[in-house]
Formats: sequence, C-alpha cells, structure tokens
Amino acid sequence: MTANPLFYTKTPVLNEGSPEEKRREILDYFHKTFDIDEQLYEVFADQSAMYNKADPLRHPLIFYYGHTATFYINKLIISKIITERIDSQFESMFAIGVDEMSWDDLNISHYNWPAINEVLAYRNKVRQVIDQLIKTLPLNMPIGWDNPFWIILMGIEHERIHLETSSVLIRQVPLQFLKSLQTWNICSESAIAPQNSLIVVKGQQLKLGKSLNNPLYGWDNEYGIHKATVKPFKASKFLCSNGEFLQFVEAGGYDLKKYWTEEGWNWKTYKEAQHPLFWIKDADNWKLRLVFNEIRMPWDWPAEVNYLEAKAFCNWKAEQTGLPIRLMTEDEWYVLYQQANIPDQPAWDTAPGNINMEHFQSPCPVDKFSFGGIYDLIGNVWQWTETPISGFEGFKIHPIYDDFSTPTFDLKHNLIKGGSWISTGNEAIANARYAFRRHFYQHAGFRYVESDNEVVIPQHLYETDPEVVRHCEAQYGGDFLGIKNYYSQIAEIANQYAGKCKENVLDLGCRTGRTTWELAKEFDHVTGLDFTARNIRVAVQLQESGSFNYLFPEEGELVSYHELSLKDFGFDQLADKITFLQSDASNMKTIFVGYDLVLLNDILDQMYNPRHFLTGVHKRINPGGRLIVATGFDWSEVCTKRENWVGGHREGGEQIWGEDDLSTLLQDTFTKIGGPILVPSVTRINKRKYSYNTIEVTIWEKKE
Repeated sequence: MTANPLFYTKTPVLNEGSPEEKRREILDYFHKTFDIDEQLYEVFADQSAMYNKADPLRHPLIFYYGHTATFYINKLIISKIITERIDSQFESMFAIGVDEMSWDDLNISHYNWPAINEVLAYRNKVRQVIDQLIKTLPLNMPIGWDNPFWIILMGIEHERIHLETSSVLIRQVPLQFLKSLQTWNICSESAIAPQNSLIVVKGQQLKLGKSLNNPLYGWDNEYGIHKATVKPFKASKFLCSNGEFLQFVEAGGYDLKKYWTEEGWNWKTYKEAQHPLFWIKDADNWKLRLVFNEIRMPWDWPAEVNYLEAKAFCNWKAEQTGLPIRLMTEDEWYVLYQQANIPDQPAWDTAPGNINMEHFQSPCPVDKFSFGGIYDLIGNVWQWTETPISGFEGFKIHPIYDDFSTPTFDLKHNLIKGGSWISTGNEAIANARYAFRRHFYQHAGFRYVESDNEVVIPQHLYETDPEVVRHCEAQYGGDFLGIKNYYSQIAEIANQYAGKCKENVLDLGCRTGRTTWELAKEFDHVTGLDFTARNIRVAVQLQESGSFNYLFPEEGELVSYHELSLKDFGFDQLADKITFLQSDASNMKTIFVGYDLVLLNDILDQMYNPRHFLTGVHKRINPGGRLIVATGFDWSEVCTKRENWVGGHREGGEQIWGEDDLSTLLQDTFTKIGGPILVPSVTRINKRKYSYNTIEVTIWEKKE
C-alpha cells in the first residue's frame, strides 16, 4: 500500500529556524491537518448518518465537522487577531463541544443542522483565512504563548485531537453507513495472545512539567512542576490483550459486583455490558469493530476498554494472583517512559511504536514494539491510569482557551498516557496530558502494575482557580463593608421590574450562578449563561450535588476554607427550575429566544462586541418583555476594541457617554421604563482589601 502523505507529520519545534522557514512549516502542518480531518469524513457512504448521535453523550458527527473549523475563527476573534466573522450562525452553533459536561447543550432538537455541502463551503472559507494569516502575519521567533502563531497552532492541535475523538464516534456508527478508507493500512497481523508477565521497574525521583520556554506547543495543564518519589514496582510486559481480558469475561467478571467500583457497577448495570463495547459476539465466535470495518477477533491486540472495565479487571487479577495489582499512576508511567529513553516525537526519524499513524491505522499485536523488554510504552492504544487529572504546581490558564483543562479538574476525569495509533501532533509528545470521564471510550486500553506506591486521590477538592474563587466569594461570600450583596440586589431589581409574565428568564453573565438561583425564587424557569465553563461548573456542581468548596487567599500563603451549600441559601428546592449553559454573549445561538426578561449581568464592558448584542437582543425577548442592562461602562481595549465600546469615547470632538449611547442603540426597539439605578458592588480581594464599584442599571420594555 502506498504511504498516505498526510501521515508522519510532527508538531513543529517553535524555537529554531528562521521566521520564513517556520512560516512554511506551519503552513504545511495546517493544510495537512485540515486535509486529514476531512479525509476522515470520507468514510461515510451514507452522509445522513452524520446527523445521528453515535453516542448519546456526544454531538452528531456533523457538529465535529463544523466545530474544528469554527474553533479557529472563534479563538482568533477572542484574541483580536481577526475582527470579522465568516458565518456568525455557524460560529455559535458549532462552538461548544465539551460533550460530557453538564453545561454543554446536547439536545438535538435545539439544532437545525446545515447541509454537509454548506459546512464544507464554510470549511473552505476558514482554510483560506488561516492560509492567508499564516502567510502574512508578522512572525517573531521563538513562538510562545503571546505570539499570534500560538493561537493558530492552538487551532491545528485542537483539530488533531478531534481527528482521534471523532474516529472513536465513527467507530460506533452502524457499518451500513460507512465505507473503507483505501489509504488506511489496517494491521493484518494476528496470533494467539502472548503470555503476560510482570517486569521489575527501578524506583526513581521524578520531576515533571514544562516551562514556558519549552520548544513544543502545549496545553496549559502540561506546564508547572510536579515532583514525586516513586518506589520500585512491577509492570506488565504487555498491554492487556484481548486474549488476556477474555479470561475476565469468561470468569463472569461482568456479573460479579465485587470486582467493580460503585461507579463502575452503576455504569455496567445501566449499559447492561457483558464485554467491551467494540467486541461483537457472533454465535461462538468473536469479532472486533474497528473504525470502519469488522475483523475476526485478534486476540493478541490490546483490549480497548474504559477505565471502569480496566479497574474491574485489575481487581479480579489481584484476587486471582494474591498480588496488589492495579492500573498505573501517571508517575509510574513516566518512570517507565524515562527509563526506556524514548525520543520525543519531533526527534524520531520513524515512530518507535504504533503511533502518529506511521505504521498502521489500527491497533496491532501487543508484542510487536518493544522498549527495552516492555512493550507499547507509547502507541497502539492509550493507557488508563489511576490518576485523576489536575494542574501541576504553578499551573496557569491560557487566556484564549481558559476552559481547556479546568473543567476536568473534578476527580471524574482520569489521565490516559502514551498515545494511540491515531495520536498525532501534541497528543504524541511526552508531555501530553489528556483525561476523559471514566465511562468514556477512546482508543484506550491499559497496562497493570504490582505496586506499593501510594495512589493519592483526594476525597474533596477545594477550588483554587483565582478567577473562580473571586467570583465565588463575590457571589456567595455575604455582605461586605455593610453593603448588600450585589448579586442578590440585582435579582430583587429584576423581580421588581419583571412585568406580568415571570415564566422564562435569561441571566446573561451568570458566572458562578448566584443571581440565577435568586431569580429562580420568583420566576418559573431561569437559564444562566456564561462564556467561561470554569465559572459555570461551580453552579452546575451546586445544582447536581448541593455543595461546593473553595480556598480564598487571605494573606500571603494563608487561606480560608469555604463550603457552599444550596440549603444555606434557601436554594435547595430550586434546581429543577434552572438550566446552566455555556455561551458567547457576543454571538449567541439562535435557540436562546422567547424570554420574558433578559438580564445583562455586569458583562457589557467585558464583551468583545457589545454593540452587536444590543442591536439584536430584541429578537430574543417576547413582546412586552423586559431587558435589564447592568454595567459599569468600564471600557478597556484588552476586552473590547474601541469601535465596539458603548460610550466612553469622543465623536467629532463630542463626548459620548455610555448611558446616552445605550439609549441610541435601544431606542428603536425598547422603551426605557426605569433607571438609571446605581447599585454598589463590593468584591473582597483578601482579608483587608476590597474593590468597590458602582453598577448602573437601566430597565427597558420591548415595544409591541
């Protein structure tokens, strides 16, 4: 088979070469990424299947086809590298793809998906825009976080993530809708599963984490410092093969609760699982489902399972052997990796394992790629670990993709290590840190260890993200300096001016949700929207579990511990009246309509295009409905380009004040019925420091 020229690409080294050499390299990397993403969708013989959910917890495939393109535009808009959208409707419809998060809208009835040829035409326009940017943007070496090319690389590496995750979804589409990809080399090697054994691994002192001058693109969770002392342990020579996992299946492992965690047993019972998802029982024979075809079960290939199944197998194996068998930790994987002296992706001539799509476009036998006597340390399939993902010491959030990592810092997402056959770009480097919900399927299997190293899993997380903590304290911390909590005050004003109908309310800029909860005391249904999932997850956790914990900085290294409870605020009976979702107020989805009241909750001067919002907000409000604008008119070009400010500037030498400009923008569609009301807002910074602001509130009624 002729090698596919789209394979074998590597993430660029960002601190060497001339600007023009690097420009050409990134341009080539971009187009190959765009091409291979589109090639994946050629697998559909019947494109109607792209509109059905392959997995109920994921969007249909048509979403991902558009999502990887809109991501470029949305991030470039936020970073102010470009100012014009290509298609605002597409760039809101295809924007949010967190999938398993409670604040992502997965209700398919909310979407009027466009035709595939329309999405392709949009993708072609995006390709042209990015191509031109790469060719013309000033490029200074080295490329770091604050370089415009970092945002372009962010889009490229994001698209390569979805190459892998979308292939997992396609793997769940019925075969009658698919066709083979002729350029993909599916491994044809198969034999009896090799006998697994445990290999002694030396202990070592470990130091992980990247510095900001690292030469490779990275996601924010890769940076910082983590140190650990790892004692000697034993690791399985091979990944657990299908043949080895079959022993657990045939021993009745799926029917014996004692091997499963509570979470695992609940999942197994709900799914009625009796074997891994991609195994197919055909009379007395087994088959394996690959991305677009089925093959006779290759017993020497790695077993592809979710964490819950891998954990149950280890518990069964521990009982069978009398040994402390479990999954690896992240630290133990890095010990294996470092002791094997594996070159990182940009430094290899040929991939040392079944990774980067260089050898096969499928898994292969677990005894094919040896790394000093232990096989598949990288590649073939990802390896589940016991470690829930969190940030290293010194973790910082990238401002342009501020919710890439932190929504997964919830103890529900476990790290996978080592990459798979389809892991490319950043996914295939040593520092890659990806995590998924434990019930999710990726191209992932596992290696087990016999180890006395402690597995540290905290029982309760205290939020430390500075922005989230600040909003938690401001919203739920109480009344400061004798001034009533702003988020409670604004809800009272909304109730006072609500009018006759109190059915459907939108709290736009809900942050961690306090005002949304307060509004639900008086209104039938309240939707809280925020641009940042980092904030919304507080509100969602309160809604789902009734509590949330955070640490607040008091003085230097001294902190105070805070526990929020719905019951303490009288919100415990309101959860069914509230929906929290993530959305961009400057480019909202069309589903957000039909409101009796819209509260723009102190975010006007943080939006990148508030004028666009204000000129179109009447379309989202019912006739006679109300709009409440609460803002400090605190304009800054860091958040909003000057031409989009509402007031705060001069025209023809005349001063344009925010309240006057606001009236001009709203006067054709609204009548002002209240305000301005000046509402004080106090935010606590630490034990002795506070920030005082005055929020101007005006109330508007939509004209009939």
